Amino acid sequence: MGLLSLAIWTPIVFGVVLLALGRDEHAKAVRWVALIGALASLLVTWPLYEGFQLGTSAMQFVENVSWIERFNIHYHLGLDGISFWFVPLTAFITLIVVIAGWEVITERVNQYMGAFLILSGLMIGVFTALDGMLFYVFFEATLIPMYLIIGIWGGPNKIYAAFKFFLYTLMGSLLTLVALIYLYSASGGSFDILTWHKLPLSSTAQTLLFFAFFAAFAVKVPMWPVHTWLPDVHVEAPTGGSAVLAAIMLKLGAYGFLRFSMPIAPDASREWAWLIIGLSLTAVIYVGLVAMVQKDMKKLVAYSSVAHMGFVTLGFFIFNDLGVAGGLVQMIAHGFVSGAMFLSIGVLYDRVHSREIASYGGVVNTMPKFAAFALLFSMANCGLPGTAGFVGEWMVILGAVKANFWLGMLSATALIFGAAYTLWMFKRVYLGPVTNDDVRELKDINAREFLIMALLAAAVLYMGLYPKPFTDVMNTSVADLLQHVAASKLN
Repeated sequence: MGLLSLAIWTPIVFGVVLLALGRDEHAKAVRWVALIGALASLLVTWPLYEGFQLGTSAMQFVENVSWIERFNIHYHLGLDGISFWFVPLTAFITLIVVIAGWEVITERVNQYMGAFLILSGLMIGVFTALDGMLFYVFFEATLIPMYLIIGIWGGPNKIYAAFKFFLYTLMGSLLTLVALIYLYSASGGSFDILTWHKLPLSSTAQTLLFFAFFAAFAVKVPMWPVHTWLPDVHVEAPTGGSAVLAAIMLKLGAYGFLRFSMPIAPDASREWAWLIIGLSLTAVIYVGLVAMVQKDMKKLVAYSSVAHMGFVTLGFFIFNDLGVAGGLVQMIAHGFVSGAMFLSIGVLYDRVHSREIASYGGVVNTMPKFAAFALLFSMANCGLPGTAGFVGEWMVILGAVKANFWLGMLSATALIFGAAYTLWMFKRVYLGPVTNDDVRELKDINAREFLIMALLAAAVLYMGLYPKPFTDVMNTSVADLLQHVAASKLN
């Protein structure tokens, strides 16, 4: 078993053990097993960072074993600069979510913790799979734990939200399955994704494949106008579910564009780039305006996620190094920042049991430590220089200006809208005098909550002040991808 298998199966094995531990009479033991499992899952990703070689776009830590011989399906894993950072990010966010649910979750604790650990392993599987069918199995399997997390521990309309989440994402993926089967046939019976990158496909075939992949990945991102499932799901999901959904699951779709759409259908990607850019700018501008009028904090941050992910897809489809690398950096930064925003809302919800902005006011007077963290995360959500939220957006804007000045100018409006809706929410919730008895009785964050906030704050500041380790890893792979797309165009 290689390092990537360890990263995938360590959390899954711990998750299965948790499911076997029984019901809530063992809750204390369950929490500790979950914490050990999440910590072990994060630690096994460290050798990947230590052993990762810069300056090459080749797949590293490769594992390739025949799985289903009859159909030539392989258990084929590998990591390059594009996928690398999502492995430790997934493990880190899972650890944070386990600590966040320590006291809050009191019913079916083993199932809650087990679902998150299993989900973590499956998502790492998506980012490391190099076999098309293996990718599809992991990609679809992630729906099951998240469906259960929303449907069991969610809010009053949890069943509706869980069904909407499952149906939206599953229906888009069915076309992708058709595309995978076509590629299997066109490549002479291979599910190897790297082999598919070299297939000489006709213009019509590329266009059909591009839209087949688009159906799954656009819903997952989610891009406008197929984003409507996300606010409903975020509102109903438990805090941990929202954090993982925003921080990691949305990235599965954006990652799919880089691993499938662009390298397999490069000509179609260039031909239809205007469509993706148009939809991305709509998400950045229109959805940013929609976020301004939200009364529910979770809904506001959910719409904010759609706008921020619009930056990611915009960066990918302007086809320059700054744009693509900026999109990747934005994905990682959004993982830290959106996770922190949802967990901050969870801290307030656990105390007041309301997500309405109008239920708060003057929180800084009763929770000064927490308000300081919330201010940092809000500033990062605005894209303040020195925080993780700034780096990716700035790179994408520079890349957009490089491609077309007006494109860059339109994308830059997101910084204005982001500041408007985030700071307006912060002002109404945290600043001013105490507005009601609920806020007056609030107690500041305890040691466990302080630990969560401090870990996320450290990640947000480290990435904002020193993004070099993140960009160094991806530069060669991004350049190689763009060269591949450009070379196909020349042919």
